[in-house]
Amino acid sequence: MSEDREFLTSGRDAGVDRRAFLRAAGRTAVGVSALALTGCYSVGLPSQPPLPDETFDYDLAYAALPDGDFTWPAINYKATDRQYWRQIVDYDSKPTGARPGSIVVDPYNRFLYWILSPKKALRYGVGVGKAGFAWAGDAEIRVKRVHPLWRPPQEMIARKPSLRQYWEEGMEPGLKNPLGARAMDLWQGNTDTLFRIHGTPEPSSIGTNASSGCIRMWHQDVIDLFERVPLRTKVTVLGAETKA
Repeated sequence: MSEDREFLTSGRDAGVDRRAFLRAAGRTAVGVSALALTGCYSVGLPSQPPLPDETFDYDLAYAALPDGDFTWPAINYKATDRQYWRQIVDYDSKPTGARPGSIVVDPYNRFLYWILSPKKALRYGVGVGKAGFAWAGDAEIRVKRVHPLWRPPQEMIARKPSLRQYWEEGMEPGLKNPLGARAMDLWQGNTDTLFRIHGTPEPSSIGTNASSGCIRMWHQDVIDLFERVPLRTKVTVLGAETKA
């Protein structure tokens, strides 16, 4: 298996319902035309869903999503400010030096950008937990996890001792798992930064500063991103001094 298609499954062996995923990703958009219209480069995994364009069906994109053993609930996306919906935006990558195919996380404005060209990006809304402000810098996605297990950090266990039961073996994947449908772990060299891009069972936290977690995304969005980016994708997390 080539590295760019490899991912680590920490939870159950997750067989993704491909047809359901394609519906939820909005296959009504034509990927080639979206690239042409935006002047974007061809970046990411070859099997990725089309980019959203002016005909993108948000009802379909954020509908209930069957995914192996689980069905992620539909998102009431209209209750969230439109700026946090998945969309292509103008984005000047010069200040960060981000190259096409890389990711920039702006925790202060609660956006994640997947860079498409020096002037365009696919933007997702995120929710930022306390851990999301605890680290900034450059890293790589070294682990991609489908239906991940969750182990609470020790500081959370100290606040809520009942969570200790999940420390050794982790919380099983599922609708209540804090990491949600997917997780992407960021490393610097051989060091795990403990910074994660992951799903969330709390959709109302998108666009907000949440009480815990790293960078949260709607299940449908984190799956969409997961299907686009290969391992070794560079991720830049902006600090307070470089926030947009």
